[in-house]
Parts: sequence; C-alpha cells; structure tokens
Amino acid sequence: MSEYILEMDQITKEFSGVKALSNVNFKVEKGEIHCLVGENGAGKSTLMKVLSGVYPYGTYEGNIIFEGEIQQFTTINDSENAGIAIIYQELALFPDLPVYENLFIGNEIHHKGVVDWNNTIHAAKKVLEKVNLKVDPERLVKDLGVGQQQLIEIAKALSKDVKLLILDEPTAALNEDDSENLLHLLRELKKQGITSIMISHKLKEVISIADSATVLRDGNTICTLQASKGEITENNIIKNMVGREINDIYPKREKKSFGDTILEVSNWSAYDTQLGKQILHHIDFHVKKGEIVGIAGLMGAGRTEFAQSIFGNPKSYKLQGELKVDGVTRKFKHTSDAIKAGIAYVTEDRKGDGLFLTQDIKNNISIGNLKAISVSHVINENEEVKIADQYKKDLTIKASSIEQLVGNLSGGNQQKVSLGKWLFIEPNILILDEPTRGIDVGAKFEIYTIMNRLIAEGMSIIMISSELGEVLGMSDRIYVMAEGEMKGELLAEEATQENIMELATQ
Repeated sequence: MSEYILEMDQITKEFSGVKALSNVNFKVEKGEIHCLVGENGAGKSTLMKVLSGVYPYGTYEGNIIFEGEIQQFTTINDSENAGIAIIYQELALFPDLPVYENLFIGNEIHHKGVVDWNNTIHAAKKVLEKVNLKVDPERLVKDLGVGQQQLIEIAKALSKDVKLLILDEPTAALNEDDSENLLHLLRELKKQGITSIMISHKLKEVISIADSATVLRDGNTICTLQASKGEITENNIIKNMVGREINDIYPKREKKSFGDTILEVSNWSAYDTQLGKQILHHIDFHVKKGEIVGIAGLMGAGRTEFAQSIFGNPKSYKLQGELKVDGVTRKFKHTSDAIKAGIAYVTEDRKGDGLFLTQDIKNNISIGNLKAISVSHVINENEEVKIADQYKKDLTIKASSIEQLVGNLSGGNQQKVSLGKWLFIEPNILILDEPTRGIDVGAKFEIYTIMNRLIAEGMSIIMISSELGEVLGMSDRIYVMAEGEMKGELLAEEATQENIMELATQ
C-alpha cells in the first residue's frame, strides 16, 4: 500500500466554464497533519468538497485515491463511510438539542429498532473524553461556548471511526486559549493514528502544527512544503500564496496630527434585558478625526456589545451615559439615527448579518443607501450599476461582474462588498468588527491598504480585532476591554502583546 492515505490526482473542477481547480495534485501521508493554504478563492474549499462528495463523482475530472483504492464518492455519506469526515467553519450543530443527540444524529444507537438513549448518553461521555471536553452530555449545545461546540463537531466525527479528519478554518471564531486547545487535540489525534487536513489562514498556527503544507493559487497546486526540511516559514508560505513577497503585512502610512474628537462616550453603561445582566460598565472612550483606534480583548469582553450600543443600539440595551458626535450630545433610537449621524458598522458576522448571500454584488452595495440612487422612490438602475462598478474597482473586488451572487465569492471579497455597502453611505466614522476574520494574508493586506486610504481621506476608524498583531500593526491608539470594562488605553508605540494581554486578563 502507498505511504499516502490520500492522493488527489489531476483534479479539475469547472463552474459555468470557469476553472475553480485546474489539474490539482494533492497528497497526504498517513498519520500527518497536513495544512492546505492559499488566498480566498484559491480553490481550497472546492478541493475538499470534491473529496467529501459534496461535488460528486462525475462533476469533476481526475482521481481520488483513498487508502490505495480509487474512490467514486457521490454523496457525503459515501466519504463518511470510507472514514473521511469534514468539519466546516460554520458548525453543523442543532443548538436546541443536547450534546448527546448532536453527537449521534444520523448515527443513532438502536435497540430492537428503538433509539437507546441511555446507551447514547453513555457513548457520548466516552467520545467526549477523546476530545478532552468535560461537559454534561445532556446540556443544550446553545449553552456552550464556540470552542466547546467545535470540539463537539470533532467528537461527532470520532464517533464514526474517522481515519481522515478535514477541518476548514477551525480556529477562525476561537479565542487564543480555545485555539491552542484545538491544536493540542489535533496533535493528540495524530498520536492515535488519525490523519488531519487543516485549512487555515492563520500562518502562525500552520507553522506550529503542520508536518506538510500544500499551497494553492488560482486553482493550481503551487508547491508542498515540508516541516522536516525547514520549508514551512511565514515568508515562504506568503510568497507562494500570493506570487510575491509581502515584507510587511501592515502597510505603513504617514504619521500626522489628528483632528478634533469626532466621537466620545462618557460613563457609558449597558444592561442586557434578555440576559438580565449588566454588560458594559462606565466606559470612557473617544476617537479623533483621521485616527484608527483599536479595541482589543478576549472573546466575551464586551467589544461587539459596545460597538452595537453606540451604533443605534440594535439589541435594545438599557443605556446610561453620554454620547457625543462632533461635540453634540446624541441619543440614537435606531441604527438609522446613527447612520444619519455619519456612523457605519461593518459586522463581524458578514454572512449572517452583513450581506444578502443570495443577491448579487450590485444589490448588496446599493442597499445601504438606496435614497441616493432613487427618484420618487424608484431606483435608477443605471446609477446603481455605475456605483457598484465603481466600488468593485476601488475595493478590487474579484468577481466576474457586479451581477455575481455574493454567496459565491471568497471570504475576502465578501468582506469588501460589506465594506462597500457601508462606504456608499459616506460615513465619517467606520466601525470595523473583526475586519479580516477568515481572510487570507493577501486579502488582509488589501483591506489594510483600504483602511489607510480612508484615514488619509479624513475618515475615523474603530477597529475591533482578536488578532493582537493586527491591533498593534494598524492602530494609532488601543483600548483594552475585559468583562465589559475599559481596562486601559495605550498609544501604539508603547503597546506590546504582553501589556495588552495583561490588561485583557485583569
């Protein structure tokens, strides 16, 4: 038998005449952790969907060889029966069901034709031990954290005797501790003989965990790098991913004096009536014209809640304190009031809250400011096309046309469409919540370049990010949040990862 558990040979996949994969070769050795990297749209997820049977045999060219035999998967069940399990970035769990039902759904334990719930709960405890997750299997999934839910997905795969585990951006929504726990688990599974393929944009994680790393670019295999040969370095990966070297992922901008304070909150507090608890406590915060202010903190620190509370309070928190825009005290009753005051908010959940995935680029961009292209409540379609084309060009959105459905774009290009929607309202203050989550290094550089251009044009940016490198690399000042409080304020030149984390864990 081959030393490879998986060989994908000359895989070609087309969509409407466009090649998403072109003669891709991909080989994975048994028992290794193999990372698959590349820019958004490079073909990583498409290749894994071919492997898992989402794109069935007959819809692509080339061969899949698993454990030495040519496979012809026509459904996901076929690949699962062969021992292949794929875990997507968007978790496929049922939040209102308990853990044990999620673990064995579709793979129920029966006794005389009836589901045996007692044995199911017992089996659930055993499989949870395999992923070092100490939770009551009878707890509802919605009551668990994102990191715990990710482990449940892996446990569900292990309950099916998985041989090859595929993880698509598994740490994208996790904090640093949960991310490290997940990587530790993959190392433990490797010791048990389980092979893993991990798609990731976090190069530090790739460097720390990968035995091998295959780079895709524009649907082509560029190279496979080996850790044993010292080939898996950040510069090497980036150069092969983007076809050029990016010596500094955080583009420099000229330092300049900032303008007057454009937004200020004083003694700002918020009470969440649904949760029945205080979530923001006596916050003082300000932003000056032409400034990028970063907000750092661990997940659950209250960063998004703070952003939403000043953007028209869509969650209907009970607010106290004072908010000033351009020196004028304001009280927003709705997000539309915040928009009229010149504030825009690019959500962290672009797929759930930021975009209409089943509509095209043109509709998604124009919807933010339909009044600007309407006469007597009728949309001027020629003007709509003109505006969308302009933002497609200005934001370098990679798409066949502005008629392309947003759901078919890569994560980086979806983020640019979301950004374009809000730039169309011509805000003075732009709140960016996790602006580069799930985006590759090339697209990150493009987003950062756009941010610098907006600042140069006089805009102010509030950036929430869980990536400390991003906060340090792009901010002029940094606030650190923990448990709904602002724990400290740092100038960029005095901030370090160490003093940020010290404040974030107070």
